[in-house]
Amino acid sequence: MTIVRIGLAAVGALAVGGAVAALVGSGTVLSLLTQAVIYAVFASGVGLLLRQNGMVSFGHALYFGLSGYALGIVLQLGWMPAELALVAVLAAIGAVAFVVGLVIVRVPGVAFSMMTLAIGQMLFLTASRSRGLTGGADGMNINWPSTLFGVPQSLLLKPAVLFLVCWCVMVLVVAGLALLLRGRFGAVTEAVRDNEERARFIGLRTLAPRAAIYALSAVIAALGGALSALNTGFVSPEALHWSVSGVALMMVVVGGYRALWGPPLGAIVYFLFKDVLGDWASHWMAIFGIALITVIVFSPTGLAGALERLGPARRKRAAAGRPASAH
Repeated sequence: MTIVRIGLAAVGALAVGGAVAALVGSGTVLSLLTQAVIYAVFASGVGLLLRQNGMVSFGHALYFGLSGYALGIVLQLGWMPAELALVAVLAAIGAVAFVVGLVIVRVPGVAFSMMTLAIGQMLFLTASRSRGLTGGADGMNINWPSTLFGVPQSLLLKPAVLFLVCWCVMVLVVAGLALLLRGRFGAVTEAVRDNEERARFIGLRTLAPRAAIYALSAVIAALGGALSALNTGFVSPEALHWSVSGVALMMVVVGGYRALWGPPLGAIVYFLFKDVLGDWASHWMAIFGIALITVIVFSPTGLAGALERLGPARRKRAAAGRPASAH
């Protein structure tokens, strides 16, 4: 995909988000869509790690919830303005994740997944029991200022505006990843993922790129957590629980991780599926589980892979049905 195509796709996606914000009049529906888009950003981070490193993390909720807690504590103590706090928190999480990545990406396969699960659950228990700092199991409110990036909070928290902000962030994240991964960094990380030993043999350093992907995925997950904290004005230990990471992984599997837009698609489908089935069945998760198994069996590359295959198939059928030109 060229830079021009990425730019055009991003502009088109932004236009779609603007149309949805303008046409959907229900605040409840927009709030549901906002939550779906926030998790789409989170799922993009989880999907990036799987796509570029070939690793499954059960602990990325650590970064999703940590960004909310870090912002809440910094704003409560008044150390810096909210805008600077947001940048500082994301940068600090990226630096910490890179150091952690230098250690844990050395561990292969299931052991890596279990290690991420253990680290995430450690922080979950810490947040649950640190009542003086995090509010314990009750969680903590986040004292956002009256204006953020020059926009009054009363305007920013309107359903249509907040949905549009989250949608723009999601589109920029996916477009930014597409631009980053089409260059040398993407090629190196794919080579390391496919055959690390051969990558070392041709002179590539394999540890730093893998740790960098882990750190980048953590920052994207943390960005989703910051948007969630802005949306609700609250953060609780549940945001750190491994089950949140499990939900994000389900979104990645449903949408497909090979296409960068697959995890966001999976997140939106998940929330719409949840909302529709929640009105019809009390055990909607069982129905979704059957749908998930169906996707895995018949389209291992997810919905995004199925849609990508559908395009060439339609063009072939159209070409086959077109009469031959006369000579």
